[in-house]
Amino acid sequence: MNFLLKLKNTKYFKMILFGIIGAFGGYAYYYFIGCMNSCPITSKWYTSTLYGLVIGLIAGFPATGNKKGETQDERN
Repeated sequence: MNFLLKLKNTKYFKMILFGIIGAFGGYAYYYFIGCMNSCPITSKWYTSTLYGLVIGLIAGFPATGNKKGETQDERN
């Protein structure tokens, strides 16, 4: 429980959460929609789950950089 509270305060919490959701989504896609033999991604549960995890990590990656016209002091 203490680990989860510490994890929630990190800057990568969103990325980890989106990765988990993406992995579940990838497995759900395999289970409900995936084909049985010739599809390279959806024919095996682990490839579909891995692709979902990667897409989730990309979607949850923390954005950095200045917005147009914004200085460092204004962000903090």
